Parts: sequence; structure tokens; C-alpha cells
Amino acid sequence: MIFRTLFLLMLVNLPLYASANTILVVGDSLSAAYGMPVEQGWVSLLQQRLAGDHYPYTIVNASISGDTTANALNRLPQALSRHQPAIVVLELGGNDGLRGLSLAEMKRNLAAMIQTARQHQAEVLLIGVQLPPNYGPRYTQTFHAVYHELAQEYGLALLPSLLDGVGTRTELMQADGIHPNSKAQPIIATGVWQQLRPLIDAMKNAEPLSSLSADLQHDHKGGSECD
Repeated sequence: MIFRTLFLLMLVNLPLYASANTILVVGDSLSAAYGMPVEQGWVSLLQQRLAGDHYPYTIVNASISGDTTANALNRLPQALSRHQPAIVVLELGGNDGLRGLSLAEMKRNLAAMIQTARQHQAEVLLIGVQLPPNYGPRYTQTFHAVYHELAQEYGLALLPSLLDGVGTRTELMQADGIHPNSKAQPIIATGVWQQLRPLIDAMKNAEPLSSLSADLQHDHKGGSECD
């Protein structure tokens, strides 16, 4: 009985992160609606999709143009504490790659972000990006493999490339050839939704923490066995 009581007290005093209806997007310019009004970006379009399909989630976009994985790692704990998200969407690494930074360091930073999010009881959707071909096949292949390796290691939902079906179409890209334009944003939002929706549905079907707490309270009141 004493162990059941102690476990119940731990549950009662835990923050109910599992019931939070916030999705935190941590990314760079590709998620910050660079070069266009914010409401035209894929994150805003995804929020509209959630509302239209009656999913009671609010998206907080914490993306910053030019951010590297190191910068994002430094600011992630504060964002997690402030918003207490149920899901964290990580779209980072592009600026590491474009600057030719260490891919091993990039992987360590992303891994640390995944671990930190999970310590805050948040699920993670990892989104990869692609580099221009002029960076060479060895570097670009190693870069792209980082996302697959992390997804396999941590059992994550993965969208291998945010710009799949977009990046090679000049009519969907801005003049710099790096950032998608407003016409591309609905395509991007649909691609993210295809990976995000199963994650949301799986969480919805999981037993809520509050229900588990209620069951234990019932057992505590009515049980007489000794543990």
C-alpha cells in the first residue's frame, strides 16, 4: 500500500504535460515564413488545418531565421518550460550545412534537443532539409543521413525533407534558390501534416495521465492489500 500511495503522490505532483494542447515548432527561416507575410507560411497554414479538422491544438512558432542547431539548443529549454508542448517539431540543420559546420556537432546538437524535449514529456517530429548539390555528394549525403540516423536511434516520426517536391521547382522557390515562396507553402504544410497527424492521433488514443491518476485514487480508497 505504501508504494502505491507514494506513486500516486508523484503523479498528482507531476505537471500534466501529456494533456497540453500545444505544438512547438523550432526551426529556421524555412519555418519562419522568410520573405513573405507570416500568415502565408506553412506553420500558419498548418494551424488552419488543425482548426479545420477540429484538432484542439495551438501551434507556437519559435523559429528564427539564420538559426543553427547550436543556437536553437541554447534557447530550447526556456521555450519548453514556457509553453509545455505536447509535441515539438524540429526543423533545423540547414544553416549548419550551408555554413559548412561540423556535421558531427550538428548531430549532437539535434540529439540533445530530442533528449531535452523528451525530458519535458514531449513527442518529437524531426524534419530534415536538403543542401544544394554544389556542396558535393559526400557532404550532402552525410548531412542527409543525420536525420535518418537520429530518427532510427530515438524512434522518431521523420519527414526526411521539408522541401520534398518543392526544392527542384524554380516556380516554387524565391530568387535566392534556397527559400520556398508563398506558392510552395501549402505543399509544405501538407507534407508536414502527413507526418504530424499520426503522431497526434496516437497521443489522442493513449490513456491520459489524468485517467491513470483517477484509477489509482480509486484503488487507493478501496484497496486493502499490502504491497
